[in-house]
Formats: sequence, structure tokens, C-alpha cells
Amino acid sequence: MVERGGVVAAAAAVDSIIGLGGGSSLDCAKGINFVLTNGGSMRDYRGHGKATKAMLPMIAVPTTAGTGSDAQSYALISDADTHEKMACGDEKAAFRLALLDPELTVTQPEMLTAVVGYDALSHAVESFVTAKRTEASDLFAREAWRLLSGAYLRAVSAPDDLEARSAMLIGSHYAGIAVEQSMLGATHACANPLTARYGITHGVAIAVMLPHVVRWNAEVVGERYEELLRVAGWHPDGGLAGRLSRLARLAGLPGSLSAIGVDRDELPALAAAAEKQWTGTFNPRPFKAADALTLYRQAFADET
Repeated sequence: MVERGGVVAAAAAVDSIIGLGGGSSLDCAKGINFVLTNGGSMRDYRGHGKATKAMLPMIAVPTTAGTGSDAQSYALISDADTHEKMACGDEKAAFRLALLDPELTVTQPEMLTAVVGYDALSHAVESFVTAKRTEASDLFAREAWRLLSGAYLRAVSAPDDLEARSAMLIGSHYAGIAVEQSMLGATHACANPLTARYGITHGVAIAVMLPHVVRWNAEVVGERYEELLRVAGWHPDGGLAGRLSRLARLAGLPGSLSAIGVDRDELPALAAAAEKQWTGTFNPRPFKAADALTLYRQAFADET
């Protein structure tokens, strides 16, 4: 899609690009910008700072509230052969302007609202505890969490609630800013192989894995998670992991790897792939294949 878009844009001699749609559409717009202005294919831009030439100015118009791509300089593009998500980042790839209009999000199907919204929640949670966190990421992650935790179920159950939709859209954007500053952690490291190997929607994989990672990380960042409970005004019973699990269930998201078709025999291979994910290196607790396997096993049949 990126390469085809680059061909169309080159033929039209465009001087700017508008990304309109969900996170995949916004990332595709960034990808088109990479290949249009700097040549090659997306594989050439995996990592950070690989674009040596100027890129075109872009405007983001998100129609979902979840990925935070409108606030980030990275494009996540799936490799056409391996289906692995490639993180391709460059400051020049950031949108110059993001138009956040909640009315554009009200026609999302309920399940899409639930899936992308949970991804936004995970961005706030993970960016708040990473080893790379900063005062700036803390500021945006905390405020993103306040907005998202208060609006998530309202947006799912009452799609025309513009106040909730606004909170989700701004919260997603703030969480994206936090991720840009501090990156993510083991939840995304575990989720990405599930998408690559099984085609599981990213937000669904996140919903299954996040409570387990939070429970596992709590040994080293438990006080930070307790702060998020206080920000949300939630009772501490069950901890943040229990609350996140309950949120997912109330939104109709699956609660285990077995429920989404993962084969138990595949867990070691998934764990080996998870260890290689870049985001895992920023997790507050050291994250290796053995740790990923533990998390996958805990998530396999959990329905709490």
C-alpha cells in the first residue's frame, strides 16, 4: 500500500500529504512520505533517522481514538512478506498539524472503539513506567490516563457522547506524545508477535496481555501503578491489573490467548519473537524470552 501510494503521489507531484483515518491510515501516510521523498522501500527506514532528505509537510485527521500516531514521528508498517511490524521513525515524519474532531469518531463500530481505545489506555500505562520515562512523558501519560480511564466505557456504550469521544481523542493524542518521549514496554513486545503470526488485531492482543504484564511489572513499579489508580479515582482492590482486566471484559474484549485461537505449542516460538521486539528493551523490568513465555502461559487460559 505504501509503495503504491508513493507511485500515485509522485505522478500527481503532490506538495503535501493528509492522513485521514485510523492509525493504519496515518502510518501509511507517513510511509508514503518516506518512499516518495527519500526513495527505496519501507524496509530501508526500519529504526530511526534513516531519511536523509527533507520530507513533505503532513496533516493528520484521525477518525479513531487509539494509536496516537497523530502525535508520533514513527510509522508502524507491516512487512509484506513476514507480517512483522517495522517501526520506522524520523523527526521529519511527524505530522505538522493534527485536527482532533470528535464528531469524526462517532461512527466507529462499537468493537473498534473498544479495541483502539484499549490500545490508547495501554500507551498511557506503559509509557508511565518505562525505563526511559521522563518528566515530560510522565506529565502527558498521567493526563492521558485520567482522560482515557474516565471516558473509555462511556465511549464504548454511548457512541454519540461527544464529551467522552473528545476525552478519548485528546487522551489518545497525549498518550502518543508520552510514547514519543518514553517508548513502550513488554505488553507491546508480547502483542506484536501475536499479530504477525496469527493476524490478531493489535488492540485485542494488547487487551489480553496488558493485565498480565502490569501484574508482573508491579514487583518493580508497583507504586507507579498505584498512582494511576489514584488518578483514575479507582479503589485499589485487585490492583491496576485487576481493573484493566475488568475494563476489557466490560468492553467485550477477549480474556485469554486460547479464546483468540493461539496454539499452546506455539508459545515458546512467540516468546522468542517477543524477546527481539524493540519495545521490550524499555520495560521497567528486564524482559527476556523466558519472561515472555511466563506471561504468555499466564494469559493462555486466563478469563479473570
